[in-house]
Amino acid sequence: MIPRVAVHSAAEQVLTGLDPEQRTAVTAPAGPVCVLAGAGTGKTRAVTSRIAYRALTGQISSRHVLAVTFTARAAAEMRARLTALGVAGVQARTFHAAALRQMRYFAPRLLHGRELPELLDSKVRLVTLAAARVGLRTDRAAARDLSGEIEWAKSSLVEPGEYVVAAAKAQRDTPHEPAKVADVFAAYETVKRASGVIDFEDLLRAAVWGIEEHPDVAEQVRAQYRHFVVDEYQDVNPLQQRLLQAWLGGRDDLTVVGDASQTIYSFTGATSAHLVDFPRHHRGAVVVRLVRDYRSTPQVVGLANAVIAQARGTEARLRLELVGQRPPGPEPELRIFTDEPAEATAVAARCRQLIAAGTPAREIAVLFRTNAQSEAYEKALTEAGVPYVVQGAERFFERVEVRQAMVALRAATRSIPGETPLRAAVVEALTAVGWAPDAPPAGGAARERWEALAALVQLAEEYAATPPVLPIGEGAVVERPTTLADFTDELHRRAAQQHVPTVDGVTLASLHSAKGLEWDAVFLVGLAEGTLPTGYAKTAEQVEEERRLLYVGITRARQWLWLSYASARSPGGRNRRPSRFLPQLDGSGGGERAAAGPGRRPERRRNQVVSCRICGATLLAGGDRKLGRCPTCPSDVDEELLERLRDWRQRVAGAQRVPAYVVFTDATLTALAERRPGRPEELIAIAGIGPRKLGLYGDSVLALVGGATVDAICPKESLENPS
Repeated sequence: MIPRVAVHSAAEQVLTGLDPEQRTAVTAPAGPVCVLAGAGTGKTRAVTSRIAYRALTGQISSRHVLAVTFTARAAAEMRARLTALGVAGVQARTFHAAALRQMRYFAPRLLHGRELPELLDSKVRLVTLAAARVGLRTDRAAARDLSGEIEWAKSSLVEPGEYVVAAAKAQRDTPHEPAKVADVFAAYETVKRASGVIDFEDLLRAAVWGIEEHPDVAEQVRAQYRHFVVDEYQDVNPLQQRLLQAWLGGRDDLTVVGDASQTIYSFTGATSAHLVDFPRHHRGAVVVRLVRDYRSTPQVVGLANAVIAQARGTEARLRLELVGQRPPGPEPELRIFTDEPAEATAVAARCRQLIAAGTPAREIAVLFRTNAQSEAYEKALTEAGVPYVVQGAERFFERVEVRQAMVALRAATRSIPGETPLRAAVVEALTAVGWAPDAPPAGGAARERWEALAALVQLAEEYAATPPVLPIGEGAVVERPTTLADFTDELHRRAAQQHVPTVDGVTLASLHSAKGLEWDAVFLVGLAEGTLPTGYAKTAEQVEEERRLLYVGITRARQWLWLSYASARSPGGRNRRPSRFLPQLDGSGGGERAAAGPGRRPERRRNQVVSCRICGATLLAGGDRKLGRCPTCPSDVDEELLERLRDWRQRVAGAQRVPAYVVFTDATLTALAERRPGRPEELIAIAGIGPRKLGLYGDSVLALVGGATVDAICPKESLENPS
């Protein structure tokens, strides 16, 4: 037996280093506890410490705890942390893993001696068969989208006969006419039963049925599990919530952890409603807000706060304003490029610089809205000699639809006349794999396939813009039209380059697959209207989820953050607007112009995100940006210097016969008296002071800041009697 003194000491050790809010969560009494945990606020530490503290103080037995997470990786991390805290025996599992373990144990009792049926890894094959039964021909992408609709319905506790009404109520973007989807759903259930298999939703439903309909099973499960913890509670769907309620059986020793601002999976059936309504459903619940961000610099935190502060809707009711705890770091950068290839080239160049300066490649990520955007960055990183890995998806040229398209393009070189313009030839060739240049189809997988093939058409347009040349003697050359054979050879060359395996490299990932991860340096690219938010976000709720995607992306960065978008998709293309979610920036940042790559127009002027120099919040209002601080943060203005600056401004304005504000506004004078610049570069960093005013007044202002009197700089006599 462990001595009581040792147990007490171990429990106190668990509390060491916790901030006040984390400590409140850890030491809350038995009963319902809701931990609203912002990004980077140490939620995993808080919940594992709560389990360990309660176990070490004798409040609970670790073997009676079930901690539920959404990924096997998160469950493994939780078990490792609990072991390090001296607590073993806690069951930390995903919903499906926990249900599978229970059903395998109870199957002989529930199924009259039979084992649990085989579990389907994927619905696609059976959905394809079901679609054929109802007269619907589908390719793999269409079958994946139908599978997704069936998963949404089953996770939302919707039966085939209820699908049409439920889909309309949820404003689902269905891959086919809703009644047809319902027919496929019903046929899928029939085919599945005939095959003697179950899917993952059946597994959860069976676990619910086993508990709700069999008192002996319920008694045994509830005797085993008496204390529950649910991580990422904003991602729970109705079926998972039903299983959680079955496990609880009316008891209330439940701790949930979540962040409504990171609700980004509603298309799968996940809903933050359970998190938002937790205090209403659990009277007397302890609600703790974790807002101290230990992951990101105050500059990154300030930008994240500024983006999510504009959120509307249900999730915004639980919006958290994070407070950065790390030392200050570099300001986030906003870059604007002429086109997407220029954007990708610049990102690759900066990745190479970061790696050369000592940042490990594995600590750098390039995040985008859709997987189809990865190709440009795979190409640019390859050409820059920067290794990369693709997170949560295949590399562009390894995707099934792209491989099929390349075969079709090679075959088309023998049937399409050589003089056919390249874009038209590529479009014609892609019709062989079912692609058409009109609006993309409904359904996420089908749309993603369409966009991947559309990316090939865009590559053709870019390739045709730089036609090959032929020598014609005496050093002269002539351009010749780019053929489909040329383009096909170029695609195979790129594929060969990008298929080189890498072990440690820059991460390329969609914003969805980046959830739960973090890096030292993060590039958020393609932040243009139509991409983020996607043009498919039609409702207010869908637009708000797109905003939360950007918030998730921003909060992945620890130290260094780059945000960028291209004014056009391809060189010379139609102009696009920046994402509506970006802060409204003025044009006062840096003024830097950088080459966009060989043969490209230069990058547009860089804008910097300006943060409060006191609290780190992102500054959006022009006056606040000039001051360099929030209006509510304390001012450290030098009143005597401010008075001299006003006197000097009055004399200069009088001599020039202009209003005083033409020289400098009151806000600019206050910023000068607060920030007291000592060098020209510090002076021009103040919003409202550009090169012209630096040339006109820079020396005088710097002299005044240095202690000079107004009379020494501009004597009254010289102003009254100009020569």
